[in-house]
Amino acid sequence: MQSTIINENRHRKVWRLAGPIILANVSVPMLGVVDTAVMGHLPEAWYIGAVAVGAMIFSYVYWGFGFLRMGTTGLVAQAYGANDTVEIRALLGRALLLALVLGIVIFALQWPLISGALWFIEASDKVETLAHSYFDIRVFAAPAALANYAVLGWLLGLQRAKSALMLQIFMNGVNIVLDLWFVLGLGWGVEGVALATAISEYAAAGLGIVLALRVLGQIGGQWSLDRLIDPLQLKRLFVVNGDIFVRTLCLVTAFAYFTSRGASMGDTLLAANAILMNFQMIVGYALDGFAFAAEALIGAAIGAKDRAKLIEAVRISTIWAGIFAGLFSAVYAVAGTLIINGMTDIGTVRETARTFLIWAVLSPLVSVWSFQLDGIFIGATRTRAMRNGMAISLASFLLGVWIMVPLWGNHGLWAAFYIYMIMRAVTLVVRYPALLRSVPEAVQEARQDATICK
Repeated sequence: MQSTIINENRHRKVWRLAGPIILANVSVPMLGVVDTAVMGHLPEAWYIGAVAVGAMIFSYVYWGFGFLRMGTTGLVAQAYGANDTVEIRALLGRALLLALVLGIVIFALQWPLISGALWFIEASDKVETLAHSYFDIRVFAAPAALANYAVLGWLLGLQRAKSALMLQIFMNGVNIVLDLWFVLGLGWGVEGVALATAISEYAAAGLGIVLALRVLGQIGGQWSLDRLIDPLQLKRLFVVNGDIFVRTLCLVTAFAYFTSRGASMGDTLLAANAILMNFQMIVGYALDGFAFAAEALIGAAIGAKDRAKLIEAVRISTIWAGIFAGLFSAVYAVAGTLIINGMTDIGTVRETARTFLIWAVLSPLVSVWSFQLDGIFIGATRTRAMRNGMAISLASFLLGVWIMVPLWGNHGLWAAFYIYMIMRAVTLVVRYPALLRSVPEAVQEARQDATICK
């Protein structure tokens, strides 16, 4: 009986973290859905394509610096497990300073970034012109966007899921309201979508700083300049962040190449793939709730040097992630056509999207395992394995595109994407036993648990 109660408590602990994160994360792709929908009700397909291309460019740039979220979460979670409040403060300071510097660099290099991206994508002239306008406005928010990554990662590492929820809901809620006002109300088109996003990112950065200061007041401790610039901690930070940077660069390259190959097949197919990729993004952000829960719990378990807690966090979070993946596939199978129709009025785009809908329906069942393993390895800060696995996965995707697109067109492109997601899981699962062996067993606590169960 006592064992059942303990197990139920562990399930509730996972849900206490995952529930708010799922709600927060789902608001991110919902913003993409709104962007696509407001563009989809304009008269031509190139409006959808322009926002898809513009957003993809920023995904490539910002996700490249996703270590500000992922690396911060893992490191903070381990400091939290070790009850090191001085290091928790230092990690926030390091992450925010790094975000500010990188944001300024992105703004300074905006011309080569947009020029190179549009050269790579090879979209139509109308799509490129509008995507350029989108980029020129949104790039002003680069420092704020990266600061939001840093604060969000810090909050998640401290298991402050409700604060993370508040921050994400606020940012995306402001974005959606401004989206509708600027585009449908004022008729500003693609430029309105970009301006709405930029304003919301600065508003969220301000709220994030307020939330972080409130949490610091609760956990106590003192700021330490020596700890902030500690050479060993800085070296660890750069090693972890460097690995995640390469890993994320491979990830966004796969998504960018997917968009590019779709664009080369015409504006209608580009728009259809953009709609279906929203299905994938919703799944990814929702299931990441369980991956983020795993990050926080596994990081804390490693900080406390407790293998049993690590195994339990992996097991429970993965069970729930698998259940939710099945539910998403069922919903997409039943309501996929209705979702497509809600995002665009253009008949050719609707028909094309329905032709390839089956790939979006099955994607949750294929993708969930790579999402979970990412969470496990981020929490453990085993970033070298993630970097190497993602490089192998990207190579598999490019090879798949090279072989299958000439044979099956867009179906071949989606099949190559599936290979990519499968390889992401395979390359990490083979490294999991070594990760597990590296964490010592908490012998004393294990004996106490056994006594309670008896």
